[in-house]
Amino acid sequence: MRVVLFGYQTWGHKTLEALVKSRHDVVAVVTHPVSEQAYESIWSDSVEDLARDHGIDVHLAKRPDEALMEQLRQWAPDIIVANNWRTWLPPEIFAMPRYGTVNLHDSLLPAFTGFSPVIWALISGAAETGLTAHRMDGELDTGDIITSRAVPIGPTDTSTELVEATIELIPEVLSDALDSIENGTATWTPQDLSKLTFFHKRHESDSCIDWTWSAEDLDRLVRAMSDPYPNAYTFHKGQRIRIIGAHVSDGIYGGTPGRIFIKEGTGMVIVCGPYAHRGTNHGLVIDRVRTEGGDDLDALDYFVTGGGYLTPTA
Repeated sequence: MRVVLFGYQTWGHKTLEALVKSRHDVVAVVTHPVSEQAYESIWSDSVEDLARDHGIDVHLAKRPDEALMEQLRQWAPDIIVANNWRTWLPPEIFAMPRYGTVNLHDSLLPAFTGFSPVIWALISGAAETGLTAHRMDGELDTGDIITSRAVPIGPTDTSTELVEATIELIPEVLSDALDSIENGTATWTPQDLSKLTFFHKRHESDSCIDWTWSAEDLDRLVRAMSDPYPNAYTFHKGQRIRIIGAHVSDGIYGGTPGRIFIKEGTGMVIVCGPYAHRGTNHGLVIDRVRTEGGDDLDALDYFVTGGGYLTPTA
């Protein structure tokens, strides 16, 4: 089949790699210009560079316009494949090819539609994430599903590890989808939209720790904001510190959320939870911090003793 790829960052790069290795004819690539936005400057393997390396036509666009429509008419694709295209595509584009447009989304739809799905899945306590190939329609991530693969979320997994795992699924999921479409054996399964969950774009401020969250929730937040993402952070004596290693305490600790309390093992317990004053919660044990100067320190080298508070503002 004649394929046009709409892709960006590492997700689009991996998709183009898979298409180049396939039997399909990649006639062109549409990608976004380089961005300085925080979440677009990481996982930033260049789709443009890879396409040019293979002599594939490239069209750069922030969003669809008439120039892109004209290019598509000239390219005459049988199908469009999209992965991490960041702006809405109108029906004039996604329905133009005879086989329409297949989008790859890194969640198990209809859960975690929208943005940063792997991060939100980990923060929310989901048991698994994954990759779904679905037909693009007029809404965001709501089209009929052709195939998917799951990735379990383990008790110590980070978003970085989970993103890498879902990216590695791209060749298999894409091959299954394109082969079944070309062979006429595709089974399109409508999504149960009553189970849809839709998450917004993340901002660095979303990584600020709220000490009224439970220790279990905060442990997941720290793991979700693993390097290279903007780490979970808090303030101590007016200085921002990033929490790059933590776990749920063995003991039960009571008091005021954010209190720097006591050593447990090789870390420092922070009182947390919505009813911390009742003394029924585990604490969050901080294992490792990163200072504003970029120094990584063991928690007990940073917190020499208990006492004082961690706060959401300086």
